[in-house]
Amino acid sequence: MIDDRETGLPSQSTYAPQMNSANGTNCANAADHGHENPQSLFSAGEIGGIVGGACYGNLDAEIASVIVDSRMAGPGALFVALPGDNVDGHDFIVDALQKGVSAVLASLRRASEIKSRIEHATSAGALHKDALRNACLVFVDEPLRAVQLLAKDYRRRMRNLFRIGVTGSSGKTTTKECIGAALAFAYPEGTVIMNEGNLNSDIGLALSMFTIRPEHRIGIFEMGMNRIGEMDELDEIYEPDMAVITNIGTAHIGIIGSRDKIAAEKKKIFSRFTGKQTGIVWEADDFRDFLESDVQGKIVEYGLSTTQGLQTVQDLGLSGWKIVWKNQTIRFPLPGKHNLNNCLAALSVVSELEVNPTLAARGLEAVKPLFGRSEIFEGRIALIRDCYNANPDSMAAALDFVDSLEWAGRKICVLGSMLELGGSSQQEHRELGRRVADSNVNAAFFFGDEARFAYDEVFKLGSNTKQMAVFHTSDIEELNNAVTDYLQQGDLVLVKGSRGMALERLTNALFEAGLVNFTLDKHEGGGHAT
Repeated sequence: MIDDRETGLPSQSTYAPQMNSANGTNCANAADHGHENPQSLFSAGEIGGIVGGACYGNLDAEIASVIVDSRMAGPGALFVALPGDNVDGHDFIVDALQKGVSAVLASLRRASEIKSRIEHATSAGALHKDALRNACLVFVDEPLRAVQLLAKDYRRRMRNLFRIGVTGSSGKTTTKECIGAALAFAYPEGTVIMNEGNLNSDIGLALSMFTIRPEHRIGIFEMGMNRIGEMDELDEIYEPDMAVITNIGTAHIGIIGSRDKIAAEKKKIFSRFTGKQTGIVWEADDFRDFLESDVQGKIVEYGLSTTQGLQTVQDLGLSGWKIVWKNQTIRFPLPGKHNLNNCLAALSVVSELEVNPTLAARGLEAVKPLFGRSEIFEGRIALIRDCYNANPDSMAAALDFVDSLEWAGRKICVLGSMLELGGSSQQEHRELGRRVADSNVNAAFFFGDEARFAYDEVFKLGSNTKQMAVFHTSDIEELNNAVTDYLQQGDLVLVKGSRGMALERLTNALFEAGLVNFTLDKHEGGGHAT
């Protein structure tokens, strides 16, 4: 099943050097420098040759890791200086060199400034005079593009790695973790690798490539995008042999513009297919036909009707699902229909890979939620902590799940603002309010400026006639106090909002108040997300 279309390394001559100077070395001529350390990813000179850079310093410096945060700097690291929203990595190059990094990848436009800073730090005694005798500066036109090329080159050296990519508007991380769990028992220990958490962006996926080692045989990497063109970059870096699209929803719609455009971008995960690869698509997606059309490869659907070998499914409420698949009974611990879909996607993947059903079932039973994603805590109340992310689709799924539960006590939802909705934010929050008003919850607490529109809608629709308590604030302490004072023994509480709302501050207050039992293993988790 391994696609060998790219088993040869790209020619170094394809990466033209960007400059020659009195102070810099043409790194294309240094790319053949060998490195004997088995833990080494590259030598500094090799990096320069791959990305077409100009080197200044020690070409033989060995690179064992790639970082973009100078706080992680240390011997053997390549520090990539990237501009951010609040800070610019170029401002921390001296700091990284002080901590002993082996190389720095930086913008050619900033070369003179950087050298001047280094010389000043050296003369002032803040930087040891031997810093550049041991380290190397590599200057390129665009550091982000350079690290992506470096990641692609390195990943292509892992010739025995079968690559599974996962994208979609929601469910990416959970699906990735489910696939990883299903494969963990089927392959030798240490041969399956995934990107950590949701390191799935133009930067995160590139950095994740450097964690792959020759002994890895299966890779499961999440590929997220929040702008037009980003999937092109991710697909070039990873080139999946099998790609899953979980769904087409409204996440990042404020940036991308429409679901049609989101679908077009997500579909690009299939763009490097040559006919040997497999695409996996949700059977009930509104864009299913579009996603499946004109793909150069096999298309497989997943879901209650199409997942191969699926026999029966039983909803166990907060305890998850009982699934009978290929004569195996799976107690899948993550609750909600959205998590069932994530599990079914994983089952379709392992079916295509012809994995032993018994081993796949064992893996899926061992899945645990990651922080803030479908976590269940119990105590005086029952808490569903799903506060890692939120968009209109995942909010609707969470409310539907709470509505579906048979519960003797009260049901309460605490909903934070949904961010990155752009011009549709007010409309989507009002729609959220209408969903809440139509639900069977007994109380709704809204948090954040945007969530005010949801609160207004609930109030306008006459929550008093349903005896629903409604509250809004943008102050976290006020929210903590209001929710804690309202709760009583036997309540069920859903906490959900966008990452930027940091609603774990509320759940921490509930732990401290003794309303729920906090268990470390559930917090650290081991496998999931919505």
